[in-house]
Amino acid sequence: MKKIGVVLSGCGVYDGSEIHEAVLTLLAIARNDAQAICFAPDRQQTDVINHLTGEAMADSRNVLVEAARITRGDIRPLAQAVASDLDALIVPGGFGAAKNLSNFASQGSECRVDSDLAALAVAMHQSGKPLGFMCIAPAMLPKMFDFPLRVTIGTDIDTAEVLEDMGAEHVPCPVDDIVVDEDNKIVTTPAYMLAQDIAQAALGIEKLVSRVLALTE
Repeated sequence: MKKIGVVLSGCGVYDGSEIHEAVLTLLAIARNDAQAICFAPDRQQTDVINHLTGEAMADSRNVLVEAARITRGDIRPLAQAVASDLDALIVPGGFGAAKNLSNFASQGSECRVDSDLAALAVAMHQSGKPLGFMCIAPAMLPKMFDFPLRVTIGTDIDTAEVLEDMGAEHVPCPVDDIVVDEDNKIVTTPAYMLAQDIAQAALGIEKLVSRVLALTE
């Protein structure tokens, strides 16, 4: 059975992993007869947002502990992830990807990526194993790799320009499709950068998971 690493960034679209994207990813992996191995950084998240009001809260939460809500507790610290144990790696979106897995939300093209995530992604790539990034998560890819990549975050012009400033080739993509960088085995999809509901988000996410798994062969 293929083992697919899934890196989460908390729990909730505004300060962690986008929950629909994370759950759809886990569901698609299971439906493709593969096993998801989940990870998240074991440290405090950048901020805490009240998802009912959208306002910041005077609170402190741990990324790993919050992500464990999505995985029913079946999750490991990202620092323990080993590329040789995995067949592929997928990173759902949500603002946590731009706040907790990187600081793209505040620093844009000058952002830094979590060192454990970067090391894992690079090791996976060097071993010829595929990567799948969705929603805003592809914005981290140009910072992890020092060669040109073909990626998408959908059709948002401002974000696309930032990715191109970082050295990536941005490919406009509808919500129900994927962009595949065949040379580098990297698959991206817009998900909730464009999706209006969970059904729309599922279309691209299911394609991404299927293609990532196909690239493990």
